[in-house]
Amino acid sequence: MMDFVPLYNNDMHQGKFITIEGIDGCGKTTVTALLVKQLINEGYDVVHTREPGGIDIAEQIRSVILDPSNTTMDARTEALLYAASRRQHLVEKVIPSLYAGKLVICERFLDSSLAYQGVARGIGMEAIWKINEFAIESHMPDITLLLDVDVQTAMRRMADRQGKDRLDQESMDFHHMVHDAFERIASMYPQRIKKIDATQSIDRVVKTMRDKLDEVLHG
Repeated sequence: MMDFVPLYNNDMHQGKFITIEGIDGCGKTTVTALLVKQLINEGYDVVHTREPGGIDIAEQIRSVILDPSNTTMDARTEALLYAASRRQHLVEKVIPSLYAGKLVICERFLDSSLAYQGVARGIGMEAIWKINEFAIESHMPDITLLLDVDVQTAMRRMADRQGKDRLDQESMDFHHMVHDAFERIASMYPQRIKKIDATQSIDRVVKTMRDKLDEVLHG
C-alpha cells in the first residue's frame, strides 16, 4: 500500500534512527529509558526523544493534542497536528543528530499515526500516509521495536497513572483497534518492525530490545 524507505542511505551518515512503538500502557517509556542507559554505558552517543514533542515547538503542539479538555478536536485536525509536530522534530533534532553520527531513539513515529488516526480514528492508513508524506518526505526509521502487550494488561498498568491525557481516556474498543492496527502494520513491514513480547519482565524486555538492535548496529 505504501512504499516506505529507510531514512537515509548508510553511506551518507553513521547514525541510526530507532523508533519504539506500542499501545498505551505497553511500558514503552520505562523500558526505553533503561535501553538508552545501557547503550550509553556501552559507549554509544544516544539521543533519547519522543513524539509528539522532543523540541520546544513540538512540545507545544503535544500539549494541545493531549489536553483532555480538547474534547471537540476533529480527527483530521489531530492527524495534521501530529504531522506538523513530526516535521519540526525531524528537521530540528532527528536529522542533525543522525548526521552527527548519533543513535536517535524516539518513542513513537509514523506507525503510531497509522494506528491511532489511520485505523482507530477511521481516517484510513493511506490518507495518513499522504498527510505525513509531505512532512517526512518518505524518510523512515532504520528499525522499529514494537512492544506487544494485550489490551487488558495495558489497561491494568494504566489504571493508577496520574494525569491521564486525552488518548489515555479513550474507550477499550479504541485501544483494541490500535492494538490490532499495530499487528497489521508489523505484518506489512517485517523487515523494519520487530515485535517484542512486552508481558515479560522489564529486564527481559530490555535485553530482547538490545539484541534486536544488533541487526542495525552491527549489520
